[in-house]
Amino acid sequence: MSARRFTRREFLKAAGTVTAMTAVNGLPIDAFAATYERKLVRFPEKTDLILLTSRPPQLETPLSYFKELVTPNEALFVRWHITPIPTTVDLGEWRLTVGGNTNKELLLSLDDLRKFEKVSYTAVIQCAGNGRSFFEPRVPGGQWKNGAMGNVTWTGARLKDILNAAGIKAGSVDVSFDGLDPCRVPTVPDFVKSLPMDKALEEDILVAYEMNGGPLTMLNGFPARLIVPGWYATYWVKSLSDISVNTKAFEGFWMNPAYRIPDNECGCIPGGTKPARTTPIHRMSTRSLIIAPGEGQKLTANKPLTITGVAFSGGYGIKDVIVSTDGGRSWAKADLGKDLGKYSWIQFTLPWRPAKLGTYTLMAKATNTIGDSQPFEGLWNPAGYLWNKVEPLAVVVN
Repeated sequence: MSARRFTRREFLKAAGTVTAMTAVNGLPIDAFAATYERKLVRFPEKTDLILLTSRPPQLETPLSYFKELVTPNEALFVRWHITPIPTTVDLGEWRLTVGGNTNKELLLSLDDLRKFEKVSYTAVIQCAGNGRSFFEPRVPGGQWKNGAMGNVTWTGARLKDILNAAGIKAGSVDVSFDGLDPCRVPTVPDFVKSLPMDKALEEDILVAYEMNGGPLTMLNGFPARLIVPGWYATYWVKSLSDISVNTKAFEGFWMNPAYRIPDNECGCIPGGTKPARTTPIHRMSTRSLIIAPGEGQKLTANKPLTITGVAFSGGYGIKDVIVSTDGGRSWAKADLGKDLGKYSWIQFTLPWRPAKLGTYTLMAKATNTIGDSQPFEGLWNPAGYLWNKVEPLAVVVN
């Protein structure tokens, strides 16, 4: 493949007509879920996904795709921060620049990246704002439900191998990452993220050029993206163009003030208040989600079924998942499925035969291998991050 190209017309056609926006307290009116319709749209290389915004694309995965252990490429959610986004990449011209405080500058083609040792693993990718629409009091931002995540097998070169090939000079403390999406509006900052040097040199940080055995989709970062397993996807910079080794910590907008949480153990504060201090968000919280049966689904009394779902943690793996069918009064230990590693989610199942008619409240609660679990009450922060509450799911038996 020498090039990948989609026209702007194709993207606009996929998105449909964009609803006109006004502002409330300086925020777009569609910053809150109740103000827009969650409709299905189809963008290039994607199946029908739930539209949050089209410029830039924010597309959510329907929960039915999470019945699969590995999320199909065409079903993986999409999250871009600024517009326009790259819709064409000529691999004959594209180079990943690696420089800054290094012994030499590298200009790496995709073929060059493939010459490094090839590494593959399966890891959950999750937007930091996944679940934001459930926050009370409400908070602005992309109003995701539970579909801003997926479980993908990533393949690429270790970041540390690339950095070592460039030669890291003394005094280096930080590595920053930029992509092919520079904003054309001077007042909107370029989306650049960074990692401390010790994190950047960890064994599992990748520059990935494959997802699930094929090229990255354009909307998910073709031709290469950063993979920081166990951390929220804000660090997983798409369509990489530049890697810079720095002698001081990079503090651009998307590191400070954006993507920060209250600087305390829970990353939370009382609803509607402001934190005294903040720190960059990083590791994902332990989470579980029941996928089937679905919310409001009508079931048949005395007919056996299997409650299924997924659970994951920020790189620690899942120790167990317990499930309740009576709103938390009693719990049973679920069976865990195939383990694809500490960064992957794991599927859980529990056989169930509802004996009586009525409404049942299902709940799942995961615990990771170091003992971290999920709260029963939603923890609040003003950016709408870290959502991992034990979520009640109502089903009707008749």
